Amino acid sequence: MAFLEVKDLHVKIEDKEILRGISLAVDKGEVVAIMGPNGSGKSTLAYALMGHPRYEITKGRIFLDGEDATEMEADERAKKGLFLSFQYPQEISGVTVSNFLRTALNSKRNDKVSVPDFHRLLQEKMSLLRFDKSFALRYLNEGFSGGEKKKAEILQMAVLQPIIGILDETDSGLDIDSLKIVANGINKLKGPHMGILLITHYQRILNYITPDKVHIVVDGKIVKSGGKELAFEVEERGYEEHKAVSQ
Repeated sequence: MAFLEVKDLHVKIEDKEILRGISLAVDKGEVVAIMGPNGSGKSTLAYALMGHPRYEITKGRIFLDGEDATEMEADERAKKGLFLSFQYPQEISGVTVSNFLRTALNSKRNDKVSVPDFHRLLQEKMSLLRFDKSFALRYLNEGFSGGEKKKAEILQMAVLQPIIGILDETDSGLDIDSLKIVANGINKLKGPHMGILLITHYQRILNYITPDKVHIVVDGKIVKSGGKELAFEVEERGYEEHKAVSQ
């Protein structure tokens, strides 16, 4: 059984059904890509998996390491090993990246990490991702460029070390240099102890991150699944033929 398993997931917001029977699995060491046009339900899937209260699960189940997590709160899912990187990260004035990350790390641990141990961990991860040391002293996302915000999300994932990282359109709005930096960071973090659910509209990030599986989502359903070649097919031919399948 994969660490994250989603079975026949139906999700609505208020009275509108967005997801209409999503089933997928992501295990440690895997990169699974979710692709689809705007409004297809990709971000809804990300928020529903993380336990956002606005997204009501009307049918189906979510399992984490074999345990039914459908009714778990977001913080419980995080402690089990789930992480969500936001498409539009929020600014938090007055809170440094370092303090934010130490608080987040301590919130998911039973034993609190000491300040010296945390700073050693932070410096190790910043070095791995080739971040300037001054980055840790800046207020979280305040005055950050789009690329810096996405880099900060990858740094959070590096420090928190989830089992499954859900990346919601991490490539959105990035120029080619920032995209390469973010993709390089993801490649350094994924491995035998961490799987990635990569949600994207475009194929371009998959030029730098090789997925094990690709699922095409249209109108809240998976309409086609395949290997990495499916992403290049979408880039060449678009989503129109898949929209017809979803009807």
